[in-house]
Amino acid sequence: MAPANSAFRGNPCYNENMTDLFDHALEHDTASQPLAERMRPRTLDEFVGQEHILGRGKILRRAIEADRLFSSIILWGPPGCGKTTLARLIARHTRGHFVTLSAVLAGKADLRKIIAEARERRKYHRQRTVLFIDEVHRWNKAQQDALLPHVENGTITLIGATTENPYFEVIAALVSRSRVFQLHPLEPHHIRRILETALTDPERGYGSRKVVLAPEALEFLTQAARGDARSALNALELAVESTPPDATGRIVVSLEAAQEAIQQRAVLYDKDGDAHYDTISAFIKSVRGSDPDAALYWLAKMVEAGEDPRFILRRLLILAAEDIGLADPQALVVASAAAQAFEWVGLPEGAYHLAEATLYLATAPKSNSTKAYFAARDAVRQSANPDEVPRHLKDPSRDAKATGHGRGYRYPHNAPGHFVRQQYLPDELQGARFYRPSDQGYEREIAERLARWRKK
Repeated sequence: MAPANSAFRGNPCYNENMTDLFDHALEHDTASQPLAERMRPRTLDEFVGQEHILGRGKILRRAIEADRLFSSIILWGPPGCGKTTLARLIARHTRGHFVTLSAVLAGKADLRKIIAEARERRKYHRQRTVLFIDEVHRWNKAQQDALLPHVENGTITLIGATTENPYFEVIAALVSRSRVFQLHPLEPHHIRRILETALTDPERGYGSRKVVLAPEALEFLTQAARGDARSALNALELAVESTPPDATGRIVVSLEAAQEAIQQRAVLYDKDGDAHYDTISAFIKSVRGSDPDAALYWLAKMVEAGEDPRFILRRLLILAAEDIGLADPQALVVASAAAQAFEWVGLPEGAYHLAEATLYLATAPKSNSTKAYFAARDAVRQSANPDEVPRHLKDPSRDAKATGHGRGYRYPHNAPGHFVRQQYLPDELQGARFYRPSDQGYEREIAERLARWRKK
């Protein structure tokens, strides 16, 4: 297939110095390219995964195949899920002029140049411009604002790719003028299919060579890639190219070779992005759900990724009161002690204190009865006379004789059991129950004690 933009070479508006990633990929020899680059799908039928948006009959696939992608789109998903590949496939199908920018390298000057050429192209050749911006979230608000009017008036059709949630990282006006498509991490069966294709493709993969991937090695790479096709293909390439052929010329990739090749992937964790909030959410929910193993896993992920341990400890301090409370009053004590100990010790040994607090809270009985505060707060807000304090509870130290403040108050310590029934709530709230102790841990004793007092 001829490159989509080859007919545009004769256009006087065309700038030969403008680097176009897609033209480069389509026009140059791929023999020296990495396996992951060589194996990029050339057609929508070769694209693996993302069936929810690219399956036959789905709206995005129909729009691409018919070259009817007139509205801007944002492709949101993790690394290796196919965002850039999908953009390249759109480039192959469109009769419009396709231009690409990297938000990491390009700025407003580059955008101004593209916009000027897009206007000329639209005015004199009635050809639309499709602009792909990789990592669009890396552009600041001013840069994104500069793009907005040209998307709005149709000068360009935007395809933005981002690993971050566009509803947070892309300006709202740009998102509202685009259709957001979320791409998911590839499933293990997708990764397996991609690896098997690379092993059997004689033109771009290893089909012309005697490469044998042990079944257990294939399974390992499939799982270890964690949904990232690029990671899986890079590992396969390293394993194959570093394994010497045997006496028959076969390259047999063993499980051990695959394990060496995959190497340890960097933890996907942006302190200001989705991974940060999603991981701490998983951690807190695991502790609340009394799963110490899951809690330790998410704790380790955060620490390994460089999360501030003080942020983790603050969340544990909140959880100790919110989700455990009086079911185990020691939970708050342990969390507080761990926070104080960490200030003295720091990492790496401070990981012991993080782990101890996490394990204690995860295995403690749970109660969220401290949320009774919010019921009391609502009562205050809804009260017709929130400032009225019963006379016998008022402070008698100033003018008790003149006003009768404190008159009728009964001192509990003078009564048997150090308890006496009397009115403590305002008149309008008599009989209200905000705190309802659970039947968990120490709070069961509290419930029994309150029941005895209320019977008196």
